[in-house]
Amino acid sequence: MIIRKRAEDISAAFADPEVKGIFSSIGGEDSVRILQFLNSKQILSTPKIFMGYSDAHTVVTYLNSVGLVTYAGPCVMAGFSQMKEFSRAFSHHVRNLLFENADRYKYEPYQLYSERYPDWSVVENTGRTNPKKRNPGWKWLQLGKAKAKGRLFGGCMDVLEFMKGTRYWPQEVEFWDGKILFFETSENKPAPDLVRYWLRNYGTQGVLGRITGLLFGRPVDYTEEEKLKFEESVLSVVRGEFGRDDIPIVSDMDFGHTDPQFIMPLGIEAEIDSDSKQFVITEPATA
Repeated sequence: MIIRKRAEDISAAFADPEVKGIFSSIGGEDSVRILQFLNSKQILSTPKIFMGYSDAHTVVTYLNSVGLVTYAGPCVMAGFSQMKEFSRAFSHHVRNLLFENADRYKYEPYQLYSERYPDWSVVENTGRTNPKKRNPGWKWLQLGKAKAKGRLFGGCMDVLEFMKGTRYWPQEVEFWDGKILFFETSENKPAPDLVRYWLRNYGTQGVLGRITGLLFGRPVDYTEEEKLKFEESVLSVVRGEFGRDDIPIVSDMDFGHTDPQFIMPLGIEAEIDSDSKQFVITEPATA
């Protein structure tokens, strides 16, 4: 069974003392099926870096929920392969997050970004990106309190929907206490109304009432009009329906399905400073 073999590959990589980090090669649509075959106790006994995004967020979030610091970030084929197309700010970010282990790290918007990739069936397009766009910076949709602190948790909204209601989703509502929640949307480009429905589900679960901050990655392929509708959907649910006008909400951040990506370490303490418009992690990401 192929899905069991994929789970065995992950478990074997964690068990291998020669392996220091495990990086997803690409996304997909069915990684949720892997979870039933993972031995979380064995994995937790040999902790190491595990990173991916999009479909890999099933494994990233599940392993974090059972106690491992994991990483939402670039894949090999979609992210790292395009590194030469971007400024050194991207490689410096990767080095700082995964190797420098600083006590405090401040995130800075990249100057340029790209969406999707040229046709991969053309050999000449290997490692290339589509034309780059100027990054106008992050949008502070709501300031909330001056400073919000909490541990990071989140991933691709589309993919996390696969996990809700399963035993691999956090089972206790207290899990969400003090979390800074971050979300991104997939290349399937979910409509702003669908994002609103998903957020309403988090509110109904009691999640939105327990978090300290909310971050959104730049939605891929959205027009400016669609981005405005996206932001209106977020505020209509978080502030309008569930009364959370006290938390900072930031959108258009550099993580998710556009390049270059931030690495977001799940389980690490972070801080959103609305006064200085800064987002930092406040402890080593790979301690």
